[in-house]
Amino acid sequence: MDIINPLAVSYAEFHSSETDIVLKQIETETMLNHAHSHMLSGSVQGKFLEMISRMIHPSNVLEIGTFTGYSAICLSKGLQEGGKVHTIEIREEDALKAISYYKKAGLEHTICQYIGNASEIVPNLNEKWDLVFIDADKVSYINYYELTLPDIKSGGWMIVDNVLFHGQVLEEKIKGKNALAIENFNKHVLADNRVEQVLLTIRDGITLIRKL
Repeated sequence: MDIINPLAVSYAEFHSSETDIVLKQIETETMLNHAHSHMLSGSVQGKFLEMISRMIHPSNVLEIGTFTGYSAICLSKGLQEGGKVHTIEIREEDALKAISYYKKAGLEHTICQYIGNASEIVPNLNEKWDLVFIDADKVSYINYYELTLPDIKSGGWMIVDNVLFHGQVLEEKIKGKNALAIENFNKHVLADNRVEQVLLTIRDGITLIRKL
């Protein structure tokens, strides 16, 4: 299902600021060589993440789901001086590829890459977060949400990707474990009085959440 008219997508891409050389390289190489290239954030969503980071001006960012490093680089662009992006990827090959791109972008000391299961890594980081970005396995979204929310600073932010899950959550009868997991996550956030949120129809759906 096309959630957004492809013409509107192309129009948005054309009328958004261009990405930098390294991001263009990541996009090109991932689209050509990765079996799951559809998971890449892409230029419009990447610019959105960058803009949010620049508005928040965070010192400490957590990303769950690095993929090939595109979104981590976008999130790094609004960091305070000396700020860090901590990003977790379970697939070693993708994480190592991401690290190579951080080096090309001169961000190897700004982006901290972790390889492994986020549920095991996050509790050992002992950090407080200005911004958390979740874009990983969908069945674990509620777990990641509950795992990170207590360590988000009051007034801090969370961004969650794929909350429309290819339009499958819009169907009368939702099928498939990932779509059902996303539907349950969306209901979970809606019922949580610790936060306020807005679900945006950017790409595959993004929810912007503020901790009260």
